[in-house]
Amino acid sequence: NSKPKDTQQSMCTPVCLGASGMVHVLLREELLLKEHILKTIILGQMLSLFICGTAVTSQYLAEQYQVNTPMFQSFINYSLLLLVYTTMLAFRTGSDSLWQILKQRWWKYIFLGLADVEANYMIVKAYQYTTLTSVQLLDCFGIPVLMALSWFILRARYRLIHFLAVAVCLLGVGTMVGADILAGRQDSEGSDVVIGDVLVLLGASLYAISNVSEEYIVKNLSRVEFLGMVGLFGTIISGLQLAIVEHREIMRIQWNWKIALLFTAFALCMFGLYSFMPVVIKVTSATSVNLGILTADLYSLFFGLFLFFYKFSGLYILSFVIIMVGFILYCSTPTRTAEPTALPQPGSTGLDNAALKLEENDSETPAITVQFTRGEAVVVSTD
Repeated sequence: NSKPKDTQQSMCTPVCLGASGMVHVLLREELLLKEHILKTIILGQMLSLFICGTAVTSQYLAEQYQVNTPMFQSFINYSLLLLVYTTMLAFRTGSDSLWQILKQRWWKYIFLGLADVEANYMIVKAYQYTTLTSVQLLDCFGIPVLMALSWFILRARYRLIHFLAVAVCLLGVGTMVGADILAGRQDSEGSDVVIGDVLVLLGASLYAISNVSEEYIVKNLSRVEFLGMVGLFGTIISGLQLAIVEHREIMRIQWNWKIALLFTAFALCMFGLYSFMPVVIKVTSATSVNLGILTADLYSLFFGLFLFFYKFSGLYILSFVIIMVGFILYCSTPTRTAEPTALPQPGSTGLDNAALKLEENDSETPAITVQFTRGEAVVVSTD
């Protein structure tokens, strides 16, 4: 009687171990997902703090010292990127050296630098024509544009929960705008609302183009290449535009150590934002990052309570919570990437030795190699 019992126990052991192993794998995946969401939240809020720093220093320069030089401030940032990252590329050798990158992709980076420079300029310029409320609302137009570009260019595929998460985040932005109106921060009607709104929409679209390009370059090439090329062409483009549109404003600046300190703080925050954002995008995605930095306006508001004596409203806390709920909801389910569906055609003229690898979700499924020879498909090996 003991022998069948031993046999039954030996047969049960692999099953029991398999079940416990499966539970262990599921628990480990759940833990990794929670760690990923927490990391994404922390990284996103660090970017928001950098943006908050640029907004507060710019506003302080404008209100306390009547200094409005967005292009000059951008020029300083691009110059820092040039000095650090373009110099790093200059010391590289081989296929990823500065000369090879310029030789192969120079015209693409000209368009990328132009989009990035003009996106920064248009958003800041829009404040002169339209209201703060319009800028905050219309700036969110970049998120659906970003998702559409990611769908077609990066082949990102979203689920229903992602669209719901974006809707929740935009609801949080609407709550924040409502709090601004109740607190009296909607400002005047602006000199020309239509021009200002168009500038915001164009700037948001250019930001989307820049962010999608950044995600592609960071994940397929390198972070240093992106920052080095943006620094190079951004410096050239912003320098030319600076000489045309802002040379008089710079001449009117009454320089002192406080103004110099504010310019330095702005430059360091912007440099930190540009240097750190590719790291976050590589871990997450451009869409996730743009949802996370929606809280930047709220951080600016909290600083404004002490620096500019803004009125506080409980709706600001509510809007922060809503945005974070939507952001966590978006990160809770990863997007998937669509695989290319084009297969080699065996009917082509001449020899066509193309190996086709069939990828299956189950890693234990044997891989089959198929060789096409003069229009005939023959299985040559099975792993």
